[in-house]
Amino acid sequence: MTSYRRWQIEQPGGPEQLRWTSGDLEPQGSEVLVRHTAIGVNFIDTYIRSGLYPATLPTGIGNEGAGVVEAVGPDVSLVAAGDRVGYCTAPPGSYSEARLIDERSLIPLPGGVDDETAAASLLKGLTVCYLLRRTFELDGSHTVLFHAAAGGVGLIFCQWAKSLGARVIGTAGSAEKADLALANGCDEIILYRDEEVAPRVRELTGGRGVDVAYDAVGRDTYQGTLDSIAPLGMFVSFGNASGPPPPVNAMDLMQRGSLKFTRTSLVSYASTREDLLDLAGSLFDVIDDGTVRVHINHRYPLSAAPQVHRDLEARRTTGSIIMLPGE
Repeated sequence: MTSYRRWQIEQPGGPEQLRWTSGDLEPQGSEVLVRHTAIGVNFIDTYIRSGLYPATLPTGIGNEGAGVVEAVGPDVSLVAAGDRVGYCTAPPGSYSEARLIDERSLIPLPGGVDDETAAASLLKGLTVCYLLRRTFELDGSHTVLFHAAAGGVGLIFCQWAKSLGARVIGTAGSAEKADLALANGCDEIILYRDEEVAPRVRELTGGRGVDVAYDAVGRDTYQGTLDSIAPLGMFVSFGNASGPPPPVNAMDLMQRGSLKFTRTSLVSYASTREDLLDLAGSLFDVIDDGTVRVHINHRYPLSAAPQVHRDLEARRTTGSIIMLPGE
């Protein structure tokens, strides 16, 4: 039996709804007890906490972490005690010192990827991987629009997309964030607080628009994104940082040149263990060969989770955020 502490949500709301609790763990069946060494923070965590994504309460929070296997249930065959592992598709619960996870959700970590890098990049990196390899197969013939280019997903996307030869137009909220995105593969940056996105995109593309636009901001950027896409292009919605976007009007897609629209999730693209490991392998390859550098710009103690959410929602962060147990 292992004792642990974790953050729990008993009712939806603001960061003040995070509650610090304790308990005991013992793996059963195919469960694995993972002792965390680093915990990833993602905007989706705020959706669970606020109630935007409904959850059965009380619930843990957080989907991404890395650590060491401490014990295994009697039916476990894929990992063993002492293995270094990461994950990003398990049920919420990573905001904890330790947790139980089904073995099929675990990703063995290669020697070239340290625990902090894994915790900071698995959910974001696997998201980028499916966005540019599966949702829309990106190559050097394409021009793309990517919102929040200086965020954790954005910095990985810009580097990876640039390595494929794509032209990346990003958006950012400040000159500091713009400089960070430009230093990581973004070709042009639009400061969305200073100028309208769609007219600037049209100017940068000679009036044509982009082949694909990736939007995880949601409500605030929806119309500008839609107006930035070239005929036969694709609108990829994969988040709701500013709130859910409005319902899609099929006539809008037709009138703008037979556009395609999709709302994606990592769970769908990594629904089998084979797909999960394939995406992770691609991510580890581009980290290992230097194509992608993971920017961990913020480290917090696990005990500071409510402040982490305040900073994240106030857009005071860039790159990836991790929390460290025992600090």
